Amino acid sequence: MSYKYKISSNYCWYAYDLNGNTKLVRMYFIEGIPFTFDELEDGQTVDQDISDEARKNRKYSVEELYNYSFYLVDEQVHPCLFDLDLQNPEDMPKDIDYICGEDLSP
Repeated sequence: MSYKYKISSNYCWYAYDLNGNTKLVRMYFIEGIPFTFDELEDGQTVDQDISDEARKNRKYSVEELYNYSFYLVDEQVHPCLFDLDLQNPEDMPKDIDYICGEDLSP
């Protein structure tokens, strides 16, 4: 039996520049390693439950996300770039073609 990778996600803060400016995002993980995120719509950013969850989770920086992505590419397990056997492919970001940087639609 081959190994199936697990995708998960949660809300967290993302420091998107070197000045430490942050925004709430939905971060996606493969086996606990972040690989991409969705920016939240305006209404979601003021939702108290989302803010509470984000405060409980780790904050990520641009540099960290870059390093994690590089590691996943090096190990050939970045789900945007490699065809992987996933336990729960339905939990991948909805706009994965756009997020992964190429138009894969037919």
